[in-house]
Amino acid sequence: MKRIPSLDGLRAVAISLVVVGHWVELRHHSDVAGAFANLGVRIFFVISGYLITTLLLTERSRTSTIGLREFYLRRAYRILPAAIVFMLPVFIIFRHQLSWFHILAATFYLANFDFFHPWFLGHLWSLSVEEQFYLLWPGVLKKWYRHRVGILFGVVAVAPAYRVACHFLGLHGRADETFPAVADLLAVGCLLAIFAPRLPRIKAPWALAMSLPVVLVPVYLGHMHFHMTWILLLVLWPMMNVSIAGLLLHAVQRPYGILNARPVTWLGQISYSLYLWQQLFVYGEHSKPWYYVIFALGLATASYYLVERPMLRLRDRAVRKPHVALPQAA
Repeated sequence: MKRIPSLDGLRAVAISLVVVGHWVELRHHSDVAGAFANLGVRIFFVISGYLITTLLLTERSRTSTIGLREFYLRRAYRILPAAIVFMLPVFIIFRHQLSWFHILAATFYLANFDFFHPWFLGHLWSLSVEEQFYLLWPGVLKKWYRHRVGILFGVVAVAPAYRVACHFLGLHGRADETFPAVADLLAVGCLLAIFAPRLPRIKAPWALAMSLPVVLVPVYLGHMHFHMTWILLLVLWPMMNVSIAGLLLHAVQRPYGILNARPVTWLGQISYSLYLWQQLFVYGEHSKPWYYVIFALGLATASYYLVERPMLRLRDRAVRKPHVALPQAA
């Protein structure tokens, strides 16, 4: 079993940005905080593209193929149990606020196309994007492996054009959560996985330079109150996406102690369950800080130890193991 250093730490950073950003945004009406919460989701997308592609490329290099059945089964064991444990009680508790469309969209990971979803399902849009990526990319990579780089660069080019088109069609704010609008983030992570073995080590001064757009673009977006501009759509967001990928590579090449400290990696390991449950306690009408510490973190911990980890052990017995297993991705 091989672990990629710093990735759980980066997940911890991403989930912290999401939770704290949304909390401050709601309590203090800060668009800047909301923009940093959006940054956390973007980091998750880049990490997913990098991890999944690394796993698939490593499998192909050793077996000359990609086992789609095994991949989808591993993903199902990894994602579905914790999601079901979250959705079932939420569907029951909030049944009077739900329509059949909301339930179906959440259940089949199409929440990013449910433009009128209730607040307690709002965060499922990003998980839907992830699942749609898992569904599409392995098959594309297997069938058109020789054209993988061209396909990914095409996605990186088309996504901003899609966002511009949605802006002119008056769909901004809704279509921003659809798969084509954020596919460039996943594609950047995929490209990083492809080129990482050939890229030189990123030194600290370059990493510091790349951190500037990662910090300043959300500040600009917040001060613009999420109003879309040409420079944001076509320059600043692509620059930030590439910078996130560069910082990811730097953290892998040079593992920092803080990103690999036990408490930080633990937070990264429970980040999926925490992302699922935090919505109820961050957005709750009477939510208090200690609600989050006790209930959200407690439920996430229970979900990780009682649902995620047992299902992963069951998966390892039920599904044929791949030749290379990356615990953070599998």
